[in-house]
Amino acid sequence: MDIRYSANQRDVKRYTTKELRDEFLITELYQPDKVTTVYSHVDRMVTFGIMPVSRTLALDDGIDIWANFGTSYLLERREIGLFNIGGAGICIVDGTEYKINNKDCLYITRGAENISFSSTDRSVPAKFYGVSAPAHCSYETKLLTLADAAKNPVGDTATSNKRVIYQFIHPDVLPTCQLLMGMTILEPGSVWNTMPLHTHERRMEIYTYFDLEDDNVVFHLMGEPTETRHLVIQNEDAVISPSWSAHSGCGTASYSFIWAMGGENQAFTDMDVVKTTELR
Repeated sequence: MDIRYSANQRDVKRYTTKELRDEFLITELYQPDKVTTVYSHVDRMVTFGIMPVSRTLALDDGIDIWANFGTSYLLERREIGLFNIGGAGICIVDGTEYKINNKDCLYITRGAENISFSSTDRSVPAKFYGVSAPAHCSYETKLLTLADAAKNPVGDTATSNKRVIYQFIHPDVLPTCQLLMGMTILEPGSVWNTMPLHTHERRMEIYTYFDLEDDNVVFHLMGEPTETRHLVIQNEDAVISPSWSAHSGCGTASYSFIWAMGGENQAFTDMDVVKTTELR
């Protein structure tokens, strides 16, 4: 397990490109027949990349549960949201089977113990992207399709940010302890995902960018609004955004991304918006 300790905004001002990438960027999430995990001490969020090809993978495959979490099983005191961004796959949660197609989401509540993943067709393997947050109560494990999500069209072609925000793990859709997750899909020709940008001091966020075709990339803006930095993101990379950091991106072509949040509240609109003219 890759463990990332918290970085503060004062030190980040002096980071080199490599230091910035080592601290906040997550690459190579999807390895054949492997569960890749990154534990961030920012709100103790864990990012997963799960790619079953020739065998079934357990969620805790290769993880020392006691050493990393101090519990007897991974979700004893956690909840997790999972999206499939690859081919069709199957997740079995304590004996219940869920068929998860591309862009479907599965919320698994605290207390689920035996969780495994497989691909329907090994030539087009599933790619399960997951984010787990600490949880103090249990709700209901539930499969959500794009049609089940709350749909919010926003933006405009004139400002190159026409997109649809799909809220999956959200209080308007289903109850969870603290985790929020959803997917934003940009229209062709639109490249900005959030502008004007914002921070939310009360919650951290993790993005993963996907559906970037060919050699296109996303320039992900981060840092304090008056001390912005950027990361160049390739297809299926993820990025950790502490509560003090802005998080916005501009691609060389349209793309999709999954956002995950955890922290003090579940108010999606709780944002501290920054005027574009105030950015530095």
